[in-house]
Amino acid sequence: MQNKYHETLTDQETLLNNMLAQSPFGNFFGISQKVFDQVWSGLTDAESNSAIYVSMEIGADLDVFNPVKSYLQQKEITDSNRPALSTFIHKYLEGPSKIPNYGGGLGILAGDTLKSFAACKMPVAAISLMFRKGYFSQLVDSRIGQISWAMDWAPEDTPSLYLLKNPTYPDKPLFLEIPFFDENDNTVMAYAQVWMKLEINENLDFFVPEFLLDFSLPESPEWIRNASNHLYDSSSERMKAIQRRMLGAGVMPLKDILGLSAKTIHLNEQHGVVAVLNLIAEYLLNKLGPTYQSTLKNSDIHEAAQAVAHNIVYTIHTPVKAGHDRFNKSLYAGLSHTVCRRILGLLAGDKENPSLYNFTEFAMQLNRAVNSVSRLHRDVTKKQFPQFAEKITAITNGVHHLTWISDAKAEVFDSFPEFKDWRQNPAVFVNAETLLANKKFHTYLEQAWQQDTETLIHYVNQMLILHRHQIEETWIDPPNFLSHLHEEDIPLMPTVFTIGFARRFSTYKRADLIFDDIKELAGIITELDYPVNFLFAGKAHPADEPGKSLIKIILDVQEELYERSNGLAKLVFIPNYDMAIAKMMTSGVHAWLNSPKRPLEASGTSGMKVAMNGIPNISILDGWWMEGYHEGKTGWKFGLDTPIDTEPLSEEPSALLYEEDSDSFYELFPQVLKEFYDPKLRAQYLDKCINNIFLNIPIFNTHRMIAEYSRNYGLNLSSQVSKRIKGFQKLYKSEI
Repeated sequence: MQNKYHETLTDQETLLNNMLAQSPFGNFFGISQKVFDQVWSGLTDAESNSAIYVSMEIGADLDVFNPVKSYLQQKEITDSNRPALSTFIHKYLEGPSKIPNYGGGLGILAGDTLKSFAACKMPVAAISLMFRKGYFSQLVDSRIGQISWAMDWAPEDTPSLYLLKNPTYPDKPLFLEIPFFDENDNTVMAYAQVWMKLEINENLDFFVPEFLLDFSLPESPEWIRNASNHLYDSSSERMKAIQRRMLGAGVMPLKDILGLSAKTIHLNEQHGVVAVLNLIAEYLLNKLGPTYQSTLKNSDIHEAAQAVAHNIVYTIHTPVKAGHDRFNKSLYAGLSHTVCRRILGLLAGDKENPSLYNFTEFAMQLNRAVNSVSRLHRDVTKKQFPQFAEKITAITNGVHHLTWISDAKAEVFDSFPEFKDWRQNPAVFVNAETLLANKKFHTYLEQAWQQDTETLIHYVNQMLILHRHQIEETWIDPPNFLSHLHEEDIPLMPTVFTIGFARRFSTYKRADLIFDDIKELAGIITELDYPVNFLFAGKAHPADEPGKSLIKIILDVQEELYERSNGLAKLVFIPNYDMAIAKMMTSGVHAWLNSPKRPLEASGTSGMKVAMNGIPNISILDGWWMEGYHEGKTGWKFGLDTPIDTEPLSEEPSALLYEEDSDSFYELFPQVLKEFYDPKLRAQYLDKCINNIFLNIPIFNTHRMIAEYSRNYGLNLSSQVSKRIKGFQKLYKSEI
């Protein structure tokens, strides 16, 4: 026994030693030295060609996808006789799983994108900001509604995060010096240390480094430190502008200090567009010399802009006006140099208001490729920016299939040879079409689905009981009517048709649409005598009062819906929505609701996560659903198919079409319920589920999405990687 134990221990130590990499910037766990050197060389070799992906938020929590932890658990590794390795192991197995540097779909998309870059072995580095207090924790009180709560987290305790060291002084962190300017062009220096998150792929043989700029240093001015606390701090326009500038102004200094050789900068939205200002200034300095500021002509700026544009790829994510950064020129006078303001004055004018800089306009002009995030969004964007219509193309979003497919569904997919290598190649799901009549597959899929639903409903029931006890223990009035009932009346049943809705609470997303006429909705349910669970979750930005009012509406209609439906309809709000709750919901519900005002939903990815689990959508024909609906094979549509012109882009309450679109839902809803509950129609419902697997998984995954991005990047890929990328490109062409 001792020899066997010693042999096993030796094997484990060998495995662990091959999971440690060293560099002048520190020690990193989860990949081998060979892999680290290979990736780093691809990002820094002057002869190579890589890309930098810039995003204000990146969501990649470790409780939904963590290949290193999974590997340790698979190998039953719990410790090491080497202290350094032991520390890493315990951090991965027991450390915090949340990295709260995301606020919603944009950040989660960014995280999924990086995971696919790593899986497909594409040479990309990401740059974002670290926010010491994250986004915010959400408390919900039935009388008050949403309450924003400060979030504390410790990056130093979080696995996969590393504070980079200064190669010259290894006992000190790596620092960046980033200049800001006052009204008189005097330099105000800000300082940032650099954290690196390793986005490691499933096989632990490649990673994408995600660099987080941390400005929360005592050396930085107080107003810079304050801006590093909360993601999307909109306490003032100045705070918003500072955060955007922190991100964009940090890109080139970080690129230089790390020696990154990227020839492409991908702006994931225009938040980091200040990086383009730095590139223009650098071009002018190289061409005109150190005194260029005094001799600069407008023609020089236009020449520099044209040259710099070849380095920029830009993804625009929303037609909603509030999503496009505009800043007052007088405000920017206290943040940026006169020359930068002169460049913005020439290239970032706002036609509606000449006193503003329009950063979306700036990003639209300066790029070699610009893409929307769905075909419909492309058409909308061309209407919004007709002067750039010729170069606006579509690359429809996707999601990372390994993150969002549940463990239960994954076990099913592992059981059928039709899905061989599905983890590496989501294209194989096209073979699900051959399983439409396969009784074994039907049985296995329904059993896995039941398991996921039971997990979700158990979580909700336990939450309701906990909230009930909180009535006596805290000042919080539970956010759910059911928590006020006797405990025996609380439980939701997993066999009940369960509809999920979870996303950012914003007016155009119309979270309350289906409750516009409670009497009508309850009447449908009681007439058919079919029970329904409605599960809602999501956050409203702390400064978005209309968005917060939507949450309050959901809370306020719970009791009336329950009473009018004789207890058949149970509406529950799940607070503090995050990626773990999202995964539980998108794999455990029976249908997913999406009710935006068309055409304001640029893409929407929550419905794609549901499709990954073979679950149908009930959605307005907007965003990605225009492409994923497949003439009703994968779910249901409702609402007006309004034409794409300027009027439907309004977010005014009177223009949100509540009556028209809610009536359309009420007309559709009986059909949905009958397909789920009626044994004679159940086959139609299950066909929609399997159709999602073979029609939507191969298309709406981030492997395919980044394969389309690679055309814009122009990377020099190895023959093996290039062959794989071309295979994903053949799956679907967003631009038709």
